[in-house]
Amino acid sequence: MSELNDFGGGQDPSGGVLVVTTNDVPGYRVERVIGEVFGLTVRSRHLGSQIGAGLKSLMGGELKGLTKTLVETRNQAMERLVEQTKARGGNAVLMMRFDVTEAADVGTEVCAYGTAAVIVPLG
Repeated sequence: MSELNDFGGGQDPSGGVLVVTTNDVPGYRVERVIGEVFGLTVRSRHLGSQIGAGLKSLMGGELKGLTKTLVETRNQAMERLVEQTKARGGNAVLMMRFDVTEAADVGTEVCAYGTAAVIVPLG
């Protein structure tokens, strides 16, 4: 797998739900606001990654293993956000954001959240 695929994130355009960080979408109008939706996942740390990260932090540089894990975690949270939006009848998520926190010192919680809506083309 290429480094771009390993470390890139974002939305699968074939998912049928447009996810944006803006309040509106140019060329579309909001027909109906459904409400808040979120996708949540918690990833535990394993000993190997903690030791590797600790050693790498002493020498400096990117922690590629942890970066890749965080990208995968964010993508999973996004997938769950899209699933919840579809289940509630939406075709868009407006004002999407990520929240990342430590979960009881055993892992990382990633939440993707936003406002589910139905959008339609102008015209």
